[in-house]
Amino acid sequence: LTPAVFHILLALVDRERHGYAIMQEVAANSQGKLQMGPGTLYGSIKRMLEANLIEETEDRPDPELDDERRRYYRISDIGRKVLASEVERLSQLVMVAKAKRVADNAPTRFQSWVLAS
Repeated sequence: LTPAVFHILLALVDRERHGYAIMQEVAANSQGKLQMGPGTLYGSIKRMLEANLIEETEDRPDPELDDERRRYYRISDIGRKVLASEVERLSQLVMVAKAKRVADNAPTRFQSWVLAS
């Protein structure tokens, strides 16, 4: 998975979201370190829809308060399986990095990120 696809799936794992809400969730999940632009977001969404990783939904959280032009997306069953597989793959890589003590000589900001994983 590309980092963008991974972050979009992660943003959709707990609820449906529209594009701007996905961008906000990606920023929140990365503590502001990743700011996904609309070109990356919507290009990725298009490919993810074609690959059946996500689905567009007609449901609206509150139709009276929501803009009808917004499109909402949810993760599909296939998307959940792909995300779980990627999380497992990344977890194994982090374990290898810890075993090799990769973070021991890393700058502090990277060291705290790897050790917290």
